Amino acid sequence: MHCVSVCVRGDWFRVPIGVPSPSIRSLGSAALQRHRRGKNLERDESEFVVRRCRGGELLDHDDCAAAILDHNDFIQLILADEDDELGFSPLATSVPDYQEPTEFLSLDGNSLTTADLVALGQGLFKVKLTPEAVDRVIKCRAVIDGFLKEGKGVGSPLSVERTRMLLVQRINVLAKGYSGISMETLDDIIKAFNASCLSWVPEKGTLGASGDLAPLAHLALGLMGEGRMWSPQSGWAQAKAVLEGHGLKPLVLKPKEGLALINGTQMISSLGAEAVERALAIARQADVVAALTLEALRGSVRPFHPAIHAVKPHPGQKEVAERLCALLDSPVFPSQISESHRSCNRVQDAYTLRCIPQVHGIVNDTIKFVQMIISTEMNSATDNPLVFAEMNEVISGGNFHGEYPAKALDYLAIGVHELANLSERRIERLMNPPLSELPAFLVQDGGLNSGFMIAHCTAAALVSESKALCHPSSVDSLSTSAATEDHVSMGGWAARKALTIVEHVEQVLAIELLAACQALEFLRPLETTAPLERVYRLVRSVVSAWDKDRIMSHDIEVAHTLLRQQKVWAEIQPYMDKYRNKMKE
Repeated sequence: MHCVSVCVRGDWFRVPIGVPSPSIRSLGSAALQRHRRGKNLERDESEFVVRRCRGGELLDHDDCAAAILDHNDFIQLILADEDDELGFSPLATSVPDYQEPTEFLSLDGNSLTTADLVALGQGLFKVKLTPEAVDRVIKCRAVIDGFLKEGKGVGSPLSVERTRMLLVQRINVLAKGYSGISMETLDDIIKAFNASCLSWVPEKGTLGASGDLAPLAHLALGLMGEGRMWSPQSGWAQAKAVLEGHGLKPLVLKPKEGLALINGTQMISSLGAEAVERALAIARQADVVAALTLEALRGSVRPFHPAIHAVKPHPGQKEVAERLCALLDSPVFPSQISESHRSCNRVQDAYTLRCIPQVHGIVNDTIKFVQMIISTEMNSATDNPLVFAEMNEVISGGNFHGEYPAKALDYLAIGVHELANLSERRIERLMNPPLSELPAFLVQDGGLNSGFMIAHCTAAALVSESKALCHPSSVDSLSTSAATEDHVSMGGWAARKALTIVEHVEQVLAIELLAACQALEFLRPLETTAPLERVYRLVRSVVSAWDKDRIMSHDIEVAHTLLRQQKVWAEIQPYMDKYRNKMKE
């Protein structure tokens, strides 16, 4: 016999489906009867429709329930006298299809990477603890239990993907074995993660010291069966019903476990990890987009000569210069466009072309520095007080303070913004005939068609907004908690700003990618290098050339998706490897 969860006027009921299976109408009537019994309501024959929570489709009353509904499915009964809207909604269109993962990623509290965290946020893995982590947790809890017996005081007790990241980070920190949580409670939290039962967590409300109290409190609230919770089967529903629908029980916290769940910097570092991973992806693709623009503007490859960068050997600068050399005209990948202007009398290119390695380079180095800080924070014990089993002591401290990730994410925002700063200036050069020697706004019949003019305005607006957002959050502080928390990091705002700026960078570079490919149309039949032609064909497979005005928002969105999914990088990576191998010969 299997059961389904049925919502009637905001109340949830577990209704068994026996043999023979009832119809959808009979199942709904049984749930309605339970609702009326619980409310002491008189029986009536109200009409209703039945909607599946996952996907939101209406169900036919005459269908066999067992044939239509899965075990532990969630459905909503909508009565004739009420709106088709209760205290939750079916899956939002912004939530991707969820396939339950089969592989596990082991957590030990020490080795979680930003890439791991983003993959877990995307629902690609379940989690389990290493035996060493289990041992540490048990030993740490034994200290708390011992103190309780001795009468010692121990204190009083965001998108779906980002909430997954927040929850798994909390599990990872608890796995370090310094929080005093019981293995039973931690097992229950892991089960909730593996079932993708995710609490409703507000995006705003953290000062970043004492940690991310407000969002982590909401995270714990759902696990305790209070508030709202999401799962792939239920959509947003009452937390207790979602947990019970997955065969889970709400947490019943033991001493110290409340503090263990709400104290820490996991909100900051979850959003920070996403910002780092997206920044890494867009930074290397920015080199590819810049190379396309340089070709379209018939720039020189000489500024990227290895000898120049050997005498200013910043790692990021050298990396970008090597990338540009692999993409642009070379004996390995010759360019007809480059050959066509080899004897031109231009002395030097504008800085946004000539200085790409120097500017993009520091962005690369910045991202790697911030990744180190965030990775350390992700694998740190950040709640308070901390339990040291080897010393048999509980010590209060300040590891919950988010200054490290806050400062680092302010730095990331300032650094990655420069990719868009340069990109917008290169777009302007592509638009401007005296600078580009191309048709105005990259379109024929410029008096009739505006071409890329408005797209450039969009890029300029995004860059301008990002400049304001680059003001560091972590220089601010407000005293709270009766002056006990008299310095705070503002790390939550730093993380959200960094993510916003990264997204702006992606969007500006998407516009430059479209503009550079459009510019190449006016240089045909000449071709650029093999790797850049590959990128051009990728773009043209989803966006046609611009011959007259059309709505451009879709084109920008598609180009943005190519960059978000790292498809531009995937196209050129084999060529990069081939170039390196040839140069070693």
